[in-house]
Amino acid sequence: QVQLVESGGGVVQPGDSLRLSCTASRRAFSNYAAGWFRQAVGKGCEFVASLSGSGNGKQHSVFAKGRFTISRDNAVNTVYLQMNSLRRDDPAVYYCAVLARTGRAGSDEDDYDQWGQGTQVTVSS
Repeated sequence: QVQLVESGGGVVQPGDSLRLSCTASRRAFSNYAAGWFRQAVGKGCEFVASLSGSGNGKQHSVFAKGRFTISRDNAVNTVYLQMNSLRRDDPAVYYCAVLARTGRAGSDEDDYDQWGQGTQVTVSS
């Protein structure tokens, strides 16, 4: 089992940026596909972005393209979500997820088997 710890959430104003981090407890993390999802109050879980273990395969949701970027540093077992130009419809709890075995994982939350505890992002003027 892999423990995932997210950080980097907070309260920002519209147009600001945040970088979320998700650090895994296992060194084999470099083999695992990873993704970010979010859940706003009263809404279901929504795909944000995913990244293959090598970092070569990326996928971003429509709302994330051009504003959010997923990346990873396998040397420190961490995947990032850089969020720019935050909007009033971005507030949510953001979750990191991994598929803790060799395989592909994309935009479906069922692709992943390990999840972090979430980090809150609030956008308020």
